[in-house]
Formats: sequence, C-alpha cells, structure tokens
Amino acid sequence: MIRRLLLALLLACSTTAVALDPFDFRDAAEEARFRALAHELRCVMCQNQSLADSNAQIAQDLRRQVLTLMREGKSDEEIKRFLVERYSEFVLYKPPVTPATWLLWFGPALVLLGGIVAVTAIVRRRAKQLPPPTPADDEQEW
Repeated sequence: MIRRLLLALLLACSTTAVALDPFDFRDAAEEARFRALAHELRCVMCQNQSLADSNAQIAQDLRRQVLTLMREGKSDEEIKRFLVERYSEFVLYKPPVTPATWLLWFGPALVLLGGIVAVTAIVRRRAKQLPPPTPADDEQEW
C-alpha cells in the first residue's frame, strides 16, 4: 500500500517531459509573464519543483488560477500575495528576508562559519600537541 502511494507521488512529481498546460494566451507578453510567474512559484505538493515543472494535479490547478488572476488584472505581487495567503511563504521559491526566514537565508552561512571555526580550533590544538622539530645535525661529515 505504501509502495503504491510512493509510486503515485513519484509519478505525479515526475520531471520528464512536463509541459505547461496548453493555455490559449492572448499574446506573447502574457505567455512570457505567465511562464516567469510559474517558474517563481513552488508546487505545494512536489516540494522541489516549480509550478512550471510539476505535473501534479494541484500544480495544474494553480497554473489555471495564476492565469485567471493575471486576466483579472492582478499584478505579479498581488498574485504572489494571494498564493502566500493560501499556502504560506512556502509557495515562493525566493521568500522575502524577514525575521521568520532569517534561518533559511543565513543558516547555511552560519553552518559554514561554524565549520571554519571548528576546523581552525582543531588544527591549532593539534599543532600545539606536536613535538618541536629537532634541529638538523650539521656536524655530521660525509
């Protein structure tokens, strides 16, 4: 049962030959704007795929919703705000820098800095534990 569920989830999030829904765009500008928005938004089911890349049913529904909001005259920011209200900031591939997302934005740098400090401390400690180098014996004749 679990294998079937995992297989269904995997197939739903498959990245092979996924195309955006065949919408009838009014013009090239509308299509370009739609595609840009779809790449900036994350599929809420397939966590590592954009809305444009996902073939999940919810991604198809969200793409339709985005196009509907575009045609209602909403700006990109209004569309993003609408989706954030429904699905939280998780739906954004680049969430804004706020106190709630500081760990997300600065966490990797803090981990890297912590690693550098730890390696430096270990190297210094081991350098102190090594015996002093012996002087070369210059009195030896050949």
